[in-house]
Amino acid sequence: YPNNGGSYIVARENLGTNAGLLAAAALMVDYLLNVSVGISAGVGALTSALPALLPYTLWLCLAILLVVTIANLRGTRESGLAWAVPTYTFVFGLGFIIAWGVVKAVGSGGHPQPVAAPPPFPQGAEAVTLWLLLRSFASGCTAMTGVEAVSNGVSAFRDPPVRHAHGTLSAIVVVLGLLLVGIAYLAQAYGIVAMDQTKDGYQSVISQLVGAVHGRDWFYYIVLASVLAVLCLSANTSFVDFPRMCHLVAQDGFLPRAFAIPGRRLVYSAGILFLALGSGALLIAFGGITDRLIPLFAIGAFLSFTLSQAGMAAHWWRALKPQPTGKTSQSGWWHGTQASRAKLAINGGGAIATGIALAIILLAKFVEGAWLTVIVIPVTLVTLKLVHRYYDDVDAQLLRGSRRQIDVRDRAPPVALVPIQRWDRVSRKAIQYALQLSGDVTALHVTTLAGPDVNEHEQKLRHEWRVFVEEPAQRAGLPPPKLRLVQSEFRSVVAPLLRAIEGVDGRSPGRTVFIVLPEIVEGRWWGYLMHTHRERRLRSRLLRHGGPNVAVIGVPWQLEPSDPEQGLAEEEPVAAT
Repeated sequence: YPNNGGSYIVARENLGTNAGLLAAAALMVDYLLNVSVGISAGVGALTSALPALLPYTLWLCLAILLVVTIANLRGTRESGLAWAVPTYTFVFGLGFIIAWGVVKAVGSGGHPQPVAAPPPFPQGAEAVTLWLLLRSFASGCTAMTGVEAVSNGVSAFRDPPVRHAHGTLSAIVVVLGLLLVGIAYLAQAYGIVAMDQTKDGYQSVISQLVGAVHGRDWFYYIVLASVLAVLCLSANTSFVDFPRMCHLVAQDGFLPRAFAIPGRRLVYSAGILFLALGSGALLIAFGGITDRLIPLFAIGAFLSFTLSQAGMAAHWWRALKPQPTGKTSQSGWWHGTQASRAKLAINGGGAIATGIALAIILLAKFVEGAWLTVIVIPVTLVTLKLVHRYYDDVDAQLLRGSRRQIDVRDRAPPVALVPIQRWDRVSRKAIQYALQLSGDVTALHVTTLAGPDVNEHEQKLRHEWRVFVEEPAQRAGLPPPKLRLVQSEFRSVVAPLLRAIEGVDGRSPGRTVFIVLPEIVEGRWWGYLMHTHRERRLRSRLLRHGGPNVAVIGVPWQLEPSDPEQGLAEEEPVAAT
Protein backbone atom coordinates (compact mmCIF):
# COMPACT_ATOMS: atom_id res chain seq x y z
CA TYR A 1 0.00 0.00 0.00
CA PRO A 2 2.37 2.73 -1.20
CA ASN A 3 -0.26 5.48 -1.48
CA ASN A 4 -0.39 6.69 2.13
CA GLY A 5 -3.14 5.98 4.64
CA GLY A 6 -1.28 3.28 6.55
CA SER A 7 -3.43 1.42 9.04
CA TYR A 8 -6.63 3.15 7.93
CA ILE A 9 -6.37 2.04 4.30
CA VAL A 10 -5.12 -1.47 5.13
CA ALA A 11 -7.84 -2.11 7.73
CA ARG A 12 -10.60 -0.59 5.59
CA GLU A 13 -9.78 -2.60 2.47
CA ASN A 14 -9.13 -5.93 4.19
CA LEU A 15 -11.25 -5.91 7.37
CA GLY A 16 -14.12 -3.61 6.41
CA THR A 17 -15.21 -0.03 6.94
CA ASN A 18 -15.73 -0.30 10.71
CA ALA A 19 -12.23 -1.68 11.27
CA GLY A 20 -10.82 1.09 9.09
CA LEU A 21 -12.67 3.74 11.08
CA LEU A 22 -11.44 2.20 14.33
CA ALA A 23 -7.88 2.40 13.01
CA ALA A 24 -8.47 6.02 11.96
CA ALA A 25 -9.85 6.92 15.39
CA ALA A 26 -6.89 5.24 17.08
CA LEU A 27 -4.42 7.07 14.85
CA MET A 28 -6.10 10.42 15.50
CA VAL A 29 -5.71 9.95 19.23
CA ASP A 30 -2.15 8.71 18.76
CA TYR A 31 -1.19 11.76 16.69
CA LEU A 32 -2.70 14.13 19.25
CA LEU A 33 -0.76 12.48 22.05
CA ASN A 34 2.41 12.28 19.96
CA VAL A 35 2.41 16.07 19.60
CA SER A 36 1.70 16.60 23.30
CA VAL A 37 4.24 14.06 24.56
CA GLY A 38 6.91 15.07 22.03
CA ILE A 39 6.72 18.75 22.95
CA SER A 40 6.47 18.13 26.70
CA ALA A 41 9.44 15.73 26.63
CA GLY A 42 11.42 18.24 24.56
CA VAL A 43 10.68 20.95 27.09
CA GLY A 44 11.77 18.47 29.77
CA ALA A 45 15.17 18.30 28.09
CA LEU A 46 15.28 22.10 27.90
CA THR A 47 14.44 22.58 31.59
CA SER A 48 17.00 19.93 32.51
CA ALA A 49 19.72 21.95 30.80
CA LEU A 50 18.33 25.29 32.04
CA PRO A 51 16.67 24.60 35.43
CA ALA A 52 15.56 28.24 35.80
CA LEU A 53 12.94 27.57 33.08
CA LEU A 54 11.22 24.75 35.00
CA PRO A 55 8.39 26.95 36.41
CA TYR A 56 7.47 27.93 32.84
CA THR A 57 7.10 24.38 31.52
CA LEU A 58 3.52 24.76 30.28
CA TRP A 59 4.15 28.14 28.65
CA LEU A 60 7.22 26.77 26.87
CA CYS A 61 5.16 23.82 25.60
CA LEU A 62 2.45 26.12 24.26
CA ALA A 63 5.02 28.45 22.68
CA ILE A 64 6.68 25.57 20.80
CA LEU A 65 3.25 24.27 19.74
CA LEU A 66 2.37 27.72 18.40
CA VAL A 67 5.60 27.96 16.40
CA VAL A 68 5.16 24.48 14.91
CA THR A 69 1.52 25.23 14.05
CA ILE A 70 2.30 28.53 12.31
CA ALA A 71 5.17 26.93 10.39
CA ASN A 72 2.90 24.17 9.11
CA LEU A 73 0.06 26.55 8.25
CA ARG A 74 2.48 28.60 6.16
CA GLY A 75 3.77 25.44 4.53
CA THR A 76 7.11 23.82 5.29
CA ARG A 77 9.50 22.62 2.64
CA GLU A 78 10.78 19.26 3.81
CA SER A 79 14.47 20.00 3.34
CA GLY A 80 16.58 16.91 3.92
CA LEU A 81 19.45 18.95 5.36
CA ALA A 82 17.25 20.84 7.84
CA TRP A 83 15.71 17.59 9.05
CA ALA A 84 18.96 15.59 8.97
CA VAL A 85 21.22 17.88 11.04
CA PRO A 86 19.37 17.57 14.39
CA THR A 87 18.55 13.90 13.74
CA TYR A 88 22.13 12.86 13.02
CA THR A 89 23.40 15.06 15.85
CA PHE A 90 21.05 13.27 18.24
CA VAL A 91 21.84 9.75 16.99
CA PHE A 92 25.61 10.15 16.85
CA GLY A 93 25.78 12.27 20.01
CA LEU A 94 23.73 9.86 22.10
CA GLY A 95 25.43 6.90 20.39
CA PHE A 96 28.83 8.27 21.42
CA ILE A 97 27.62 8.74 25.01
CA ILE A 98 26.32 5.16 25.14
CA ALA A 99 29.48 3.70 23.59
CA TRP A 100 31.78 5.68 25.89
CA GLY A 101 29.61 4.88 28.89
CA VAL A 102 29.68 1.15 28.11
CA VAL A 103 33.48 1.24 27.77
CA LYS A 104 33.78 2.96 31.16
CA ALA A 105 31.27 0.59 32.76
CA VAL A 106 32.97 -2.55 31.45
CA GLY A 107 36.41 -1.20 32.36
CA SER A 108 35.30 -0.56 35.95
CA GLY A 109 33.67 -3.93 36.43
CA GLY A 110 30.13 -2.60 36.07
CA HIS A 111 30.51 0.20 38.61
CA PRO A 112 31.73 3.31 36.74
CA GLN A 113 32.44 6.57 38.50
CA PRO A 114 30.05 9.28 37.20
CA VAL A 115 31.51 12.61 36.11
CA ALA A 116 28.40 14.43 37.38
CA ALA A 117 26.69 12.26 39.98
CA PRO A 118 22.96 11.66 39.36
CA PRO A 119 20.46 12.17 42.21
CA PRO A 120 20.32 9.30 44.72
CA PHE A 121 17.70 6.57 44.53
CA PRO A 122 14.41 7.55 46.18
CA GLN A 123 13.53 5.86 49.44
CA GLY A 124 10.93 3.10 49.53
CA ALA A 125 11.75 1.44 46.23
CA GLU A 126 9.11 -1.00 44.97
CA ALA A 127 9.86 -4.72 44.95
CA VAL A 128 10.24 -6.44 41.59
CA THR A 129 6.94 -8.21 40.92
CA LEU A 130 5.04 -9.36 37.85
CA TRP A 131 2.84 -6.27 38.13
CA LEU A 132 5.90 -4.01 38.13
CA LEU A 133 7.26 -5.82 35.09
CA LEU A 134 3.96 -5.37 33.26
CA ARG A 135 3.93 -1.66 34.06
CA SER A 136 7.54 -1.31 32.92
CA PHE A 137 6.76 -3.16 29.70
CA ALA A 138 3.75 -0.92 29.07
CA SER A 139 5.86 2.20 29.61
CA GLY A 140 8.57 0.88 27.32
CA CYS A 141 6.06 0.24 24.54
CA THR A 142 5.68 3.98 24.11
CA ALA A 143 9.10 3.92 22.42
CA MET A 144 7.47 2.16 19.45
CA THR A 145 5.03 4.98 18.79
CA GLY A 146 5.79 7.09 15.77
CA VAL A 147 7.03 4.31 13.49
CA GLU A 148 3.58 4.25 11.86
CA ALA A 149 4.44 7.61 10.27
CA VAL A 150 6.58 5.74 7.71
CA SER A 151 3.66 3.68 6.39
CA ASN A 152 1.39 6.73 6.46
CA GLY A 153 3.74 8.76 4.27
CA VAL A 154 5.22 6.31 1.77
CA SER A 155 4.49 8.60 -1.18
CA ALA A 156 6.80 11.26 0.31
CA PHE A 157 9.86 9.04 -0.32
CA ARG A 158 11.95 9.21 -3.47
CA ASP A 159 11.50 6.59 -6.18
CA PRO A 160 11.23 3.73 -5.62
CA PRO A 161 9.21 4.78 -2.54
CA VAL A 162 8.54 1.29 -1.17
CA ARG A 163 12.21 0.34 -1.08
CA HIS A 164 13.19 3.62 0.58
CA ALA A 165 10.37 3.22 3.12
CA HIS A 166 11.60 -0.30 3.92
CA GLY A 167 15.11 1.00 4.47
CA THR A 168 13.93 3.87 6.65
CA LEU A 169 11.78 1.63 8.83
CA SER A 170 14.60 -0.89 9.22
CA ALA A 171 17.03 1.86 10.22
CA ILE A 172 14.53 3.22 12.76
CA VAL A 173 14.10 -0.21 14.37
CA VAL A 174 17.85 -0.87 14.56
CA VAL A 175 18.71 2.55 15.99
CA LEU A 176 15.79 2.43 18.41
CA GLY A 177 16.79 -1.00 19.67
CA LEU A 178 20.43 -0.05 20.18
CA LEU A 179 19.59 3.18 21.97
CA LEU A 180 17.05 1.52 24.27
CA VAL A 181 19.39 -1.31 25.22
CA GLY A 182 22.30 1.09 25.78
CA ILE A 183 20.28 3.55 27.89
CA ALA A 184 18.80 0.71 29.98
CA TYR A 185 22.26 -0.76 30.67
CA LEU A 186 23.87 2.56 31.56
CA ALA A 187 20.92 3.65 33.70
CA GLN A 188 21.46 0.58 35.85
CA ALA A 189 25.24 0.94 35.86
CA TYR A 190 25.20 4.62 36.89
CA GLY A 191 22.18 4.39 39.19
CA ILE A 192 19.98 6.69 37.12
CA VAL A 193 16.24 6.88 37.87
CA ALA A 194 13.38 8.92 36.48
CA MET A 195 12.54 12.08 38.42
CA ASP A 196 9.32 13.98 39.06
CA GLN A 197 9.05 16.74 36.46
CA THR A 198 7.06 18.94 38.84
CA LYS A 199 9.79 19.02 41.51
CA ASP A 200 12.72 21.43 41.69
CA GLY A 201 16.00 20.05 40.43
CA TYR A 202 14.30 17.90 37.77
CA GLN A 203 16.64 16.13 35.36
CA SER A 204 15.50 13.91 32.51
CA VAL A 205 17.03 10.45 32.20
CA ILE A 206 19.09 11.48 29.16
CA SER A 207 20.29 14.60 30.96
CA GLN A 208 21.45 12.49 33.91
CA LEU A 209 23.04 9.95 31.57
CA VAL A 210 25.03 12.48 29.53
CA GLY A 211 26.14 14.26 32.70
CA ALA A 212 27.22 11.02 34.37
CA VAL A 213 29.19 9.76 31.36
CA HIS A 214 30.70 12.97 29.97
CA GLY A 215 29.93 15.75 32.42
CA ARG A 216 27.94 18.95 31.97
CA ASP A 217 30.25 20.60 29.46
CA TRP A 218 29.59 21.99 25.95
CA PHE A 219 28.92 18.51 24.57
CA TYR A 220 26.18 18.04 27.16
CA TYR A 221 24.33 21.09 25.87
CA ILE A 222 24.73 19.98 22.24
CA VAL A 223 23.17 16.59 23.00
CA LEU A 224 20.31 18.14 25.01
CA ALA A 225 19.68 20.67 22.25
CA SER A 226 19.52 17.83 19.71
CA VAL A 227 17.05 16.00 21.97
CA LEU A 228 14.82 19.09 22.04
CA ALA A 229 15.07 19.49 18.26
CA VAL A 230 14.35 15.82 17.52
CA LEU A 231 11.32 15.75 19.81
CA CYS A 232 9.97 18.90 18.17
CA LEU A 233 10.50 17.25 14.77
CA SER A 234 8.62 14.24 16.14
CA ALA A 235 5.69 16.52 16.91
CA ASN A 236 6.04 18.08 13.46
CA THR A 237 5.72 14.60 11.92
CA SER A 238 2.21 14.42 13.34
CA PHE A 239 1.44 17.80 11.77
CA VAL A 240 2.42 16.30 8.42
CA ASP A 241 0.69 12.91 8.69
CA PHE A 242 -2.44 13.78 10.70
CA PRO A 243 -3.82 16.17 8.03
CA ARG A 244 -3.02 13.62 5.30
CA MET A 245 -4.94 10.90 7.08
CA CYS A 246 -7.85 13.25 7.82
CA HIS A 247 -7.85 14.12 4.11
CA LEU A 248 -8.36 10.44 3.24
CA VAL A 249 -11.05 9.96 5.89
CA ALA A 250 -12.84 13.13 4.76
CA GLN A 251 -12.74 11.98 1.13
CA ASP A 252 -14.61 8.88 2.27
CA GLY A 253 -17.23 11.11 3.90
CA PHE A 254 -16.43 10.40 7.56
CA LEU A 255 -15.01 13.84 8.44
CA PRO A 256 -16.22 17.33 7.53
CA ARG A 257 -15.24 18.17 3.96
CA ALA A 258 -13.07 21.05 5.16
CA PHE A 259 -10.48 18.41 6.15
CA ALA A 260 -10.24 17.26 2.51
CA ILE A 261 -9.61 20.69 0.98
CA PRO A 262 -6.09 22.18 0.91
CA GLY A 263 -5.72 25.80 1.90
CA ARG A 264 -4.14 28.68 0.05
CA ARG A 265 -0.65 27.34 0.75
CA LEU A 266 -1.62 23.81 -0.34
CA VAL A 267 -1.71 22.45 3.20
CA TYR A 268 -4.72 20.92 4.90
CA SER A 269 -5.36 23.81 7.26
CA ALA A 270 -8.39 22.27 8.98
CA GLY A 271 -6.40 19.19 10.04
CA ILE A 272 -3.48 21.31 11.25
CA LEU A 273 -5.71 23.60 13.32
CA PHE A 274 -7.65 20.69 14.80
CA LEU A 275 -4.42 18.94 15.78
CA ALA A 276 -3.01 22.13 17.31
CA LEU A 277 -6.15 22.84 19.34
CA GLY A 278 -6.46 19.25 20.54
CA SER A 279 -2.79 19.02 21.50
CA GLY A 280 -2.93 22.40 23.22
CA ALA A 281 -5.95 21.28 25.24
CA LEU A 282 -4.07 18.14 26.33
CA LEU A 283 -0.99 20.13 27.33
CA ILE A 284 -3.10 22.55 29.37
CA ALA A 285 -5.14 19.77 30.98
CA PHE A 286 -2.02 17.87 32.06
CA GLY A 287 0.19 20.87 32.78
CA GLY A 288 2.73 19.99 30.09
CA ILE A 289 4.05 17.15 32.30
CA THR A 290 5.23 14.14 30.29
CA ASP A 291 4.62 11.57 33.03
CA ARG A 292 0.94 12.54 33.17
CA LEU A 293 0.53 12.09 29.41
CA ILE A 294 2.45 8.82 29.04
CA PRO A 295 -0.36 6.57 30.45
CA LEU A 296 -2.64 7.77 27.65
CA PHE A 297 0.03 7.14 25.06
CA ALA A 298 0.71 4.01 22.96
CA ILE A 299 -2.86 2.64 23.08
CA GLY A 300 -3.81 4.30 19.81
CA ALA A 301 -0.54 3.30 18.17
CA PHE A 302 -0.73 -0.36 19.19
CA LEU A 303 -4.41 -0.59 18.29
CA SER A 304 -3.58 0.68 14.80
CA PHE A 305 -0.59 -1.71 14.65
CA THR A 306 -2.87 -4.64 15.50
CA LEU A 307 -5.50 -3.67 12.94
CA SER A 308 -2.96 -3.10 10.16
CA GLN A 309 -1.21 -6.42 10.86
CA ALA A 310 -4.56 -8.23 10.97
CA GLY A 311 -5.53 -6.52 7.72
CA MET A 312 -2.35 -7.65 5.99
CA ALA A 313 -2.86 -11.18 7.34
CA ALA A 314 -6.35 -11.15 5.81
CA HIS A 315 -4.84 -9.88 2.55
CA TRP A 316 -2.38 -12.77 2.34
CA TRP A 317 -5.05 -15.25 3.41
CA ARG A 318 -7.16 -14.23 0.43
CA ALA A 319 -4.06 -14.39 -1.77
CA LEU A 320 -3.79 -18.11 -0.97
CA LYS A 321 -7.34 -18.85 -2.12
CA PRO A 322 -7.54 -20.53 -5.54
CA GLN A 323 -8.80 -18.36 -8.40
CA PRO A 324 -11.16 -19.58 -11.13
CA THR A 325 -8.08 -20.43 -13.23
CA GLY A 326 -6.87 -22.75 -10.48
CA LYS A 327 -3.98 -20.44 -9.51
CA THR A 328 -3.55 -18.33 -6.43
CA SER A 329 -4.38 -14.63 -6.66
CA GLN A 330 -0.66 -13.77 -6.72
CA SER A 331 1.92 -15.08 -9.13
CA GLY A 332 5.69 -15.00 -9.46
CA TRP A 333 8.54 -16.10 -7.20
CA TRP A 334 8.00 -13.54 -4.44
CA HIS A 335 4.21 -13.66 -4.62
CA GLY A 336 3.99 -17.42 -4.91
CA THR A 337 2.23 -19.68 -2.45
CA GLN A 338 5.23 -20.15 -0.15
CA ALA A 339 5.93 -16.42 0.02
CA SER A 340 2.25 -15.69 0.72
CA ARG A 341 2.25 -18.22 3.55
CA ALA A 342 5.41 -16.71 4.99
CA LYS A 343 3.92 -13.22 4.84
CA LEU A 344 0.70 -14.50 6.37
CA ALA A 345 2.70 -15.99 9.24
CA ILE A 346 4.68 -12.78 9.75
CA ASN A 347 1.64 -10.49 9.73
CA GLY A 348 -0.47 -12.91 11.75
CA GLY A 349 2.28 -13.19 14.35
CA GLY A 350 2.64 -9.41 14.33
CA ALA A 351 -1.08 -8.97 14.96
CA ILE A 352 -0.94 -11.40 17.89
CA ALA A 353 2.17 -9.75 19.36
CA THR A 354 0.85 -6.20 19.11
CA GLY A 355 -2.55 -7.35 20.37
CA ILE A 356 -0.94 -8.87 23.47
CA ALA A 357 1.11 -5.70 23.98
CA LEU A 358 -2.07 -3.62 23.67
CA ALA A 359 -3.79 -5.78 26.29
CA ILE A 360 -0.83 -5.37 28.67
CA ILE A 361 -0.80 -1.60 28.18
CA LEU A 362 -4.53 -1.39 28.88
CA LEU A 363 -4.19 -3.54 32.00
CA ALA A 364 -1.12 -1.80 33.39
CA LYS A 365 -2.04 1.80 32.56
CA PHE A 366 -5.83 1.77 32.82
CA VAL A 367 -6.09 3.30 36.28
CA GLU A 368 -3.23 5.76 35.62
CA GLY A 369 -5.11 7.40 32.75
CA ALA A 370 -5.48 4.90 29.92
CA TRP A 371 -9.21 4.75 30.69
CA LEU A 372 -9.52 8.17 29.09
CA THR A 373 -8.11 6.89 25.79
CA VAL A 374 -10.42 3.87 26.01
CA ILE A 375 -13.36 6.28 26.13
CA VAL A 376 -12.11 8.77 23.53
CA ILE A 377 -11.41 6.24 20.74
CA PRO A 378 -14.98 4.78 20.66
CA VAL A 379 -16.45 8.28 20.93
CA THR A 380 -14.32 9.33 17.95
CA LEU A 381 -15.48 6.26 16.02
CA VAL A 382 -19.14 7.07 16.69
CA THR A 383 -18.54 10.69 15.68
CA LEU A 384 -17.04 9.60 12.35
CA LYS A 385 -20.08 7.44 11.63
CA LEU A 386 -22.46 10.28 12.55
CA VAL A 387 -20.64 12.60 10.14
CA HIS A 388 -21.07 10.03 7.38
CA ARG A 389 -24.75 9.62 8.22
CA TYR A 390 -25.20 13.39 7.98
CA TYR A 391 -23.65 13.49 4.51
CA ASP A 392 -25.83 10.55 3.46
CA ASP A 393 -28.91 12.49 4.57
CA VAL A 394 -27.74 15.60 2.70
CA ASP A 395 -27.13 13.62 -0.49
CA ALA A 396 -30.53 11.95 -0.17
CA GLN A 397 -32.25 15.33 0.04
CA LEU A 398 -30.24 16.93 -2.77
CA LEU A 399 -30.53 14.00 -5.17
CA ARG A 400 -34.20 13.24 -4.55
CA GLY A 401 -36.09 14.27 -7.69
CA SER A 402 -32.94 15.55 -9.42
CA ARG A 403 -33.64 13.36 -12.48
CA ARG A 404 -36.71 15.42 -13.39
CA GLN A 405 -36.44 18.00 -16.15
CA ILE A 406 -36.60 21.70 -15.33
CA ASP A 407 -39.95 23.49 -15.52
CA VAL A 408 -39.88 25.86 -18.52
CA ARG A 409 -43.52 26.91 -18.35
CA ASP A 410 -44.45 30.57 -17.90
CA ARG A 411 -43.98 31.55 -14.31
CA ALA A 412 -44.91 34.66 -12.37
CA PRO A 413 -42.18 37.33 -12.51
CA PRO A 414 -40.07 37.65 -9.36
CA VAL A 415 -40.41 40.30 -6.69
CA ALA A 416 -37.37 42.23 -5.42
CA LEU A 417 -37.19 43.53 -1.84
CA VAL A 418 -34.35 45.90 -0.93
CA PRO A 419 -33.72 46.71 2.78
CA ILE A 420 -32.24 50.20 3.12
CA GLN A 421 -31.22 52.37 6.08
CA ARG A 422 -30.86 55.67 4.25
CA TRP A 423 -30.45 56.98 0.74
CA ASP A 424 -26.81 56.81 -0.32
CA ARG A 425 -24.66 55.39 -3.09
CA VAL A 426 -24.91 51.85 -1.73
CA SER A 427 -28.73 52.00 -1.69
CA ARG A 428 -28.79 53.51 -5.19
CA LYS A 429 -26.62 50.70 -6.57
CA ALA A 430 -28.83 48.07 -4.91
CA ILE A 431 -32.04 49.62 -6.34
CA GLN A 432 -30.54 49.80 -9.83
CA TYR A 433 -29.49 46.17 -9.59
CA ALA A 434 -32.94 45.13 -8.34
CA LEU A 435 -34.57 46.86 -11.33
CA GLN A 436 -32.48 44.66 -13.61
CA LEU A 437 -33.90 41.58 -11.88
CA SER A 438 -37.56 42.53 -11.58
CA GLY A 439 -40.11 45.15 -12.54
CA ASP A 440 -41.70 44.85 -9.09
CA VAL A 441 -39.20 46.42 -6.68
CA THR A 442 -39.96 47.49 -3.12
CA ALA A 443 -37.50 49.20 -0.80
CA LEU A 444 -38.10 48.40 2.85
CA HIS A 445 -36.96 50.78 5.57
CA VAL A 446 -37.40 49.40 9.09
CA THR A 447 -37.63 51.86 11.97
CA THR A 448 -36.71 50.34 15.32
CA LEU A 449 -37.17 53.50 17.44
CA ALA A 450 -39.76 56.29 17.69
CA GLY A 451 -39.50 60.05 18.24
CA PRO A 452 -39.13 63.38 16.44
CA ASP A 453 -35.70 62.50 15.07
CA VAL A 454 -37.12 59.35 13.51
CA ASN A 455 -40.00 61.27 11.91
CA GLU A 456 -37.59 63.80 10.47
CA HIS A 457 -35.42 61.00 9.08
CA GLU A 458 -38.44 59.34 7.46
CA GLN A 459 -39.57 62.61 5.86
CA LYS A 460 -36.06 63.15 4.48
CA LEU A 461 -36.01 59.59 3.11
CA ARG A 462 -39.42 60.05 1.41
CA HIS A 463 -38.23 63.26 -0.23
CA GLU A 464 -35.01 61.66 -1.46
CA TRP A 465 -36.94 58.66 -2.75
CA ARG A 466 -39.28 60.87 -4.76
CA VAL A 467 -36.43 62.93 -6.23
CA PHE A 468 -33.87 60.21 -6.93
CA VAL A 469 -36.08 57.18 -7.68
CA GLU A 470 -39.71 57.92 -8.54
CA GLU A 471 -39.23 60.95 -10.80
CA PRO A 472 -36.49 59.34 -12.98
CA ALA A 473 -38.62 56.19 -13.32
CA GLN A 474 -41.72 58.17 -14.32
CA ARG A 475 -39.77 60.17 -16.89
CA ALA A 476 -38.57 56.90 -18.39
CA GLY A 477 -42.12 55.51 -18.49
CA LEU A 478 -41.34 52.75 -15.99
CA PRO A 479 -43.32 51.73 -12.92
CA PRO A 480 -41.45 53.37 -10.02
CA PRO A 481 -40.11 51.21 -7.20
CA LYS A 482 -42.14 51.47 -4.01
CA LEU A 483 -40.90 52.61 -0.60
CA ARG A 484 -42.34 51.02 2.53
CA LEU A 485 -41.62 52.40 5.99
CA VAL A 486 -42.22 49.78 8.66
CA GLN A 487 -42.15 50.18 12.43
CA SER A 488 -40.62 47.19 14.24
CA GLU A 489 -41.98 46.66 17.74
CA PHE A 490 -39.09 44.51 18.93
CA ARG A 491 -36.28 46.33 17.11
CA SER A 492 -35.92 43.40 14.72
CA VAL A 493 -35.18 43.94 11.05
CA VAL A 494 -35.72 40.31 10.07
CA ALA A 495 -39.34 39.98 11.23
CA PRO A 496 -40.69 42.78 8.95
CA LEU A 497 -38.81 41.27 6.01
CA LEU A 498 -40.27 37.84 6.71
CA ARG A 499 -43.77 39.36 6.91
CA ALA A 500 -43.19 41.07 3.55
CA ILE A 501 -42.12 37.75 2.06
CA GLU A 502 -45.23 36.07 3.49
CA GLY A 503 -47.35 38.82 1.95
CA VAL A 504 -45.88 38.15 -1.49
CA ASP A 505 -46.40 34.41 -1.08
CA GLY A 506 -49.98 35.00 0.03
CA ARG A 507 -50.80 37.08 -3.05
CA SER A 508 -48.91 34.87 -5.51
CA PRO A 509 -48.04 31.45 -4.07
CA GLY A 510 -44.73 30.12 -5.36
CA ARG A 511 -43.53 33.48 -6.63
CA THR A 512 -39.77 33.98 -6.33
CA VAL A 513 -38.63 36.73 -3.96
CA PHE A 514 -35.20 38.31 -4.41
CA ILE A 515 -33.81 39.95 -1.27
CA VAL A 516 -31.21 42.42 -2.54
CA LEU A 517 -28.87 43.35 0.32
CA PRO A 518 -26.64 46.44 0.02
CA GLU A 519 -23.27 45.59 1.57
CA ILE A 520 -20.23 47.69 2.43
CA VAL A 521 -16.90 45.96 1.76
CA GLU A 522 -13.99 47.35 3.78
CA GLY A 523 -10.52 46.20 2.76
CA ARG A 524 -8.61 47.80 5.64
CA TRP A 525 -8.42 45.61 8.74
CA TRP A 526 -9.08 48.45 11.15
CA GLY A 527 -11.95 49.71 9.01
CA TYR A 528 -13.56 46.28 9.24
CA LEU A 529 -13.94 46.83 12.99
CA MET A 530 -15.86 50.07 12.43
CA HIS A 531 -18.96 48.42 10.96
CA THR A 532 -21.70 46.28 12.50
CA HIS A 533 -21.85 43.82 9.57
CA ARG A 534 -25.59 43.51 10.12
CA GLU A 535 -26.00 42.48 6.49
CA ARG A 536 -24.23 39.18 7.11
CA ARG A 537 -26.41 38.32 10.09
CA LEU A 538 -29.47 39.35 8.10
CA ARG A 539 -28.41 37.16 5.18
CA SER A 540 -27.92 34.17 7.46
CA ARG A 541 -31.35 34.48 9.09
CA LEU A 542 -33.14 35.09 5.79
CA LEU A 543 -31.57 32.00 4.26
CA ARG A 544 -32.57 29.98 7.32
CA HIS A 545 -36.13 31.27 7.74
CA GLY A 546 -37.08 32.84 4.41
CA GLY A 547 -38.49 29.72 2.78
CA PRO A 548 -37.77 27.81 -0.45
CA ASN A 549 -38.75 30.66 -2.79
CA VAL A 550 -36.35 33.23 -1.32
CA ALA A 551 -33.01 34.09 -2.92
CA VAL A 552 -30.64 36.47 -1.12
CA ILE A 553 -28.34 38.54 -3.33
CA GLY A 554 -25.55 40.77 -2.07
CA VAL A 555 -24.71 44.03 -3.83
CA PRO A 556 -21.25 45.06 -2.59
CA TRP A 557 -19.84 48.55 -2.39
CA GLN A 558 -16.06 48.61 -2.12
CA LEU A 559 -14.86 51.40 0.16
CA GLU A 560 -11.71 53.20 -0.89
CA PRO A 561 -9.61 55.81 0.94
CA SER A 562 -10.79 59.18 -0.35
CA ASP A 563 -11.53 62.78 0.61
CA PRO A 564 -15.05 62.93 2.16
CA GLU A 565 -15.49 66.60 1.17
CA GLN A 566 -14.72 65.79 -2.46
CA GLY A 567 -17.30 62.99 -2.43
CA LEU A 568 -20.00 65.29 -1.01
CA ALA A 569 -19.16 68.01 -3.53
CA GLU A 570 -19.65 65.54 -6.37
CA GLU A 571 -23.12 64.66 -5.08
CA GLU A 572 -24.35 68.24 -4.53
CA PRO A 573 -25.30 68.98 -8.18
CA VAL A 574 -27.38 65.78 -8.28
CA ALA A 575 -29.13 66.63 -5.01
CA ALA A 576 -30.03 70.08 -6.28
CA THR A 577 -31.87 68.83 -9.36
